[in-house]
Amino acid sequence: MDRLEALDAWLRDALGGRAFSREPASADASFRRYFRVFSEGRTWVAMDAPPESEDCRPFVKVAALMRAAGVHVPEIVSQDLAQGFLLLSDLGTRTYLQALDESNAQALFGDATRALLDWQAASREGELPPYDETLLRRELQLFPDWYVGRHLGEALDHAEREDLESVFGKILASNLAEPRVFVHRDFMPRNLVVSEPNPGVLDFQDAVHGPISYDIASLWRDAYVSWEEDRVIDGTIRYWEAARKRGLPVRADFADFWREAEWMGLQRHLKVLGIFARIHYRDGKPGYLDDTPRFIRYVRHACARYRDLAPLARLIDRLEGVAVRAGHAF
Repeated sequence: MDRLEALDAWLRDALGGRAFSREPASADASFRRYFRVFSEGRTWVAMDAPPESEDCRPFVKVAALMRAAGVHVPEIVSQDLAQGFLLLSDLGTRTYLQALDESNAQALFGDATRALLDWQAASREGELPPYDETLLRRELQLFPDWYVGRHLGEALDHAEREDLESVFGKILASNLAEPRVFVHRDFMPRNLVVSEPNPGVLDFQDAVHGPISYDIASLWRDAYVSWEEDRVIDGTIRYWEAARKRGLPVRADFADFWREAEWMGLQRHLKVLGIFARIHYRDGKPGYLDDTPRFIRYVRHACARYRDLAPLARLIDRLEGVAVRAGHAF
């Protein structure tokens, strides 16, 4: 019996024998697949997470933590962790990425910021894996391993490796100096659904306990939509002011918080460049590399603001020439 036959057999039991139909809802960068399930005028979402590749338990745990924090996440209607199947309530089909325009951006991002603050305010030590130096460094290493090495086919020379390691050390020092809270880890418009209450929050299974600026940085420096600098700063200030009122441990001076958010964003941008290359070459999922130019622009933007990042800027300059000559997306 293949995965879809097994899923259908499980859904028949989960729905009490009622007739149903299903259609693909979405896929993500992992091995998980989602299907929208229709029966008697109602809809649900079924998650298929092959247990040899994915573990549903973090999803179940984080869903409970987020719901307890007052964040709107899918209800788990039925589960079979051994098979890797979950049946979830359906939060809707219209994501922020699809809905955003000039007329609604401030309201939608205001709702997202409030949900993020609720999530962070519920933080407790020991509930989620630590976003520690080991994990942060492993993510940074995706950039030289997968983007530079695999995608561009380039080997860094000794001086470049030393320069990159020096930059990585400075990024990690900034990241690890931040106060720590619950971190969604992919809090961006594609994972937020226009719903009531708004937003519905998805794709939270990789949540960790880590730097407080991570989620607001990923919200405003998104993988699929970019904003003018003034709007990014304004949205980040609004978050920072509200966080201070909620008693969250952001820096007392916004300039200090902004610098941390930019360096945290840089860690994410380099990681995502590596992840998008890995998804393409290892997992055979095309399309993600089309968005790498956006992340190169984000990296360049950070490098232009901080002298300590000059070695990274020089490396990007060299690699951009390689990419253009080879015809790669950059």
